[in-house]
Amino acid sequence: MKKPDRKSVDRIIQTALNEDIGKGDVTTNAIIPPHQKGTAAIYAKESGVIAGLFVAKDVFKKLDGNSKWKNLIAEGEEVKKGQKVAEVTGNLRALLSGERTALNFLQRISGIATAARKFIETVADTNVKILDTRKTVPGLRLLDKYGVYAGGGTNHRFGLYDMVLIKDNHIEAAGGIKNAVNRVRKKYGKKYKVEVETTNLMEVREALDAGADIIMLDNMTISQMKKAVKLINGKCKTEASGNVDLKRIKKIATAGVDFISVGSLTHSVKALDLSMKISNKKQA
Repeated sequence: MKKPDRKSVDRIIQTALNEDIGKGDVTTNAIIPPHQKGTAAIYAKESGVIAGLFVAKDVFKKLDGNSKWKNLIAEGEEVKKGQKVAEVTGNLRALLSGERTALNFLQRISGIATAARKFIETVADTNVKILDTRKTVPGLRLLDKYGVYAGGGTNHRFGLYDMVLIKDNHIEAAGGIKNAVNRVRKKYGKKYKVEVETTNLMEVREALDAGADIIMLDNMTISQMKKAVKLINGKCKTEASGNVDLKRIKKIATAGVDFISVGSLTHSVKALDLSMKISNKKQA
C-alpha cells in the first residue's frame, strides 16, 4: 500500500480539526498575536518506528498554507528516545492549534508501524507474512492500514468490497461451507478471491473440496494447524487467525501457514509517545 490518496487524507484531517478546534482555539487566540510566527520540533519520547509524517505535515499546512515542514528522519525509520523527528515553521497560532491533531495522527500511525515491525522481526526467519484486519477505528482505516504497511506488514482486504471472506455466520446462514462457496461462485465466478474461515479439520476438508482460494485456520491449536496445513498440502493458501500475540506468533509460524493475521495491530495498539515543543525565540 502506498500513501493514501491526498483527498481521502484531507477529509480525515478536516474532520479531526473540526472536532478539536470547532469555532476557534480560545486559549491560543487570546494569548498569541494573529501574525506571530514560530518554530516547533517534534521529539520521540520512546523508541519506535515513525510513520505518518505526511499526515502531520498536512495538518499544519491546512491551518497555515505557508507553513514549512522538514522531516529529520525518513518515513518508516526507527527512532530512539529523545530523537528529533521533524520541524515545522509557520504561524504560531496554527502551530499551537494543530499540535494535538498532528500528534494524535502521528502517534497512532507510528504506534501501529512499531507494533507491526515487532511481529515481523519475531518471524523474520520464516516465510510467513503478517496481515492486518478490519478491526480499525471507524473512519481511520486508510491510515491504520497504512501504518501496518509502513511497519513492513501486508494489508489484508480493505473492506467488504474487495475480497470474499466467508465467516462462521455466513456459513451458518447458508447452511454450510459448500453452499456458501457455491453461491459466491455462481454470482461472481472467479472475479474475487474466496477465503473461508474454518475452526476444525472437518471444515478444512469442506473448504478444500469447495475450492477455496484461502483457508483461514481460526483459533486452532498449533497441533491442529499443522494437521490442517498437511491436509491442504499447498492446494491453496493458509491464514492463521485468533488471539495472536508476540509470545505465540513464532509457534504459529512453525505450523507452516502462509499468513498470520493480527487484530491487535489496529484494534488495541499503543500509540508511540511523541511531543512537540515550541521554540522560545520570538519571530516577527
